[in-house]
Amino acid sequence: MISYLIRKLFYGLAVMLGIVVVVFFLFNILPVDPARMTQGQRADVQSLQAIRKEFGLDKPVPVQFAYYLNDLSPIGIHLNNTEEQQRYHYVKLFSVSKARVLALKWPYLRRSYQTHKEVAALLLEVIPNTLVLATTAMFFAIIIGVFLGVLSAVNQNTWIDKLAIGFSTLGISAPSFFAGIIIAWVFGFELSKYTGLDMSGSLYTYDPFKGEVIAWRNLILPVVTLALRPLAIIVQLTRNAMLDVLGQDYIRTAKAKGLGRNAIIYRHALKNALNPVITAIANWFASLLAGSFFVEYVFGYNGLGKTTVDALEMSDFPVVMGSILFIAFIFVVINILVDIIYVWVDPRVKLN
Repeated sequence: MISYLIRKLFYGLAVMLGIVVVVFFLFNILPVDPARMTQGQRADVQSLQAIRKEFGLDKPVPVQFAYYLNDLSPIGIHLNNTEEQQRYHYVKLFSVSKARVLALKWPYLRRSYQTHKEVAALLLEVIPNTLVLATTAMFFAIIIGVFLGVLSAVNQNTWIDKLAIGFSTLGISAPSFFAGIIIAWVFGFELSKYTGLDMSGSLYTYDPFKGEVIAWRNLILPVVTLALRPLAIIVQLTRNAMLDVLGQDYIRTAKAKGLGRNAIIYRHALKNALNPVITAIANWFASLLAGSFFVEYVFGYNGLGKTTVDALEMSDFPVVMGSILFIAFIFVVINILVDIIYVWVDPRVKLN
């Protein structure tokens, strides 16, 4: 298992390196001058040069990439002075020269062009909001999706089965941004006086008497919108997997032994039908973090997606790049966890 995990971690690092290369060079070939976007069109040459020097934009692109890799790497070479140590929060390992040290640190995502705040600090302010939204949506999709999938399979070719299939087909066909607009308009505007819901709102709101409070009702519409497609996928996958498992010989043997219907369905059939469902759940959870971009923007929900879209509109590339790398990291971690869960759920899976 240890060697298996080491291989998976190595593959994960290779994937992250490839994403870093693509993201960095993609944003460096865009015909946009971040210094001018920061200072405005009437900025003088001296101010633009100072901004470019501050953010390292005055160096050749290969040199900028080398510095960027050094910033992202948990082990990097840095100047041995107080200013550098405060910026990177590094722990000195050993000296490589009189002025430089090899240091251990958290990956440094640099600073925002617009606010001059550290990107990591900006993202940490909004990532919890997105994690709450994505996790709630995923739990909603899992509970309802698995239940409907099992219900559809055990009632094959009945009106329940046809209704579940129709619902899942509709959910798959509706893109999140389109469903979000319709749901926001219907339940947050037209029926607002009945539902008590608003078209927009974040997880935290300000109350003049209580201060900052959690507004759980603002989660309802974004959660339903975000959960719609994964829920539909889970319904179909669970139904198909259950139908396949219920036709196996060991299920017929369990029935012949007189086991109860619920024991056969939930103790024997469902566990062995979960492999494709687990894959969908893992992939969709990571996708929800990425897919939340449009949903958060539609509902005005202050999360990672809305922050990234706002940064993209202002050409604040460090924030956008930091968001993309965070999403990629979540994908890699979840895929590794899924491989481990496979082995736990189904011992027949080999550690290849």
